[in-house]
Amino acid sequence: MNKYMTRQRKILLSFLSKHADMQLSARQISEALSEENISVSAVYRNLAALSDEGKVRKITKSKSREIFFQYTDNEACRDCLHLYCKSCGRTYHMDTGEADMLAYNLAKNEGFAIDKTATVLYGTCEECQHKTK
Repeated sequence: MNKYMTRQRKILLSFLSKHADMQLSARQISEALSEENISVSAVYRNLAALSDEGKVRKITKSKSREIFFQYTDNEACRDCLHLYCKSCGRTYHMDTGEADMLAYNLAKNEGFAIDKTATVLYGTCEECQHKTK
């Protein structure tokens, strides 16, 4: 666990919490915080520590070598399944009842217990589906 709450870490945590519905690369985060005088190495170092602490989730996307990060250290994200729209890039929380039903059915029918905090379902959100029609 990180013992020190540095200025850089506070700014990074604030930024991530305000963008909790997004999956961002370290480069995107670094660019967004460039006016805050936070070095790229500080962003990477803090993201690694936050990931180890379970405050951010590391995500890899198909057809990309880049690692993305999503803030998960808030009540809404705990024990929650996430839905990621491949079209617009937004992340949504799955309705708790629906997520529980899915987890229950997988456990009952497949003998498979999912880790809801580490599971992301990929697809297209309703808004983006309407844009393509």
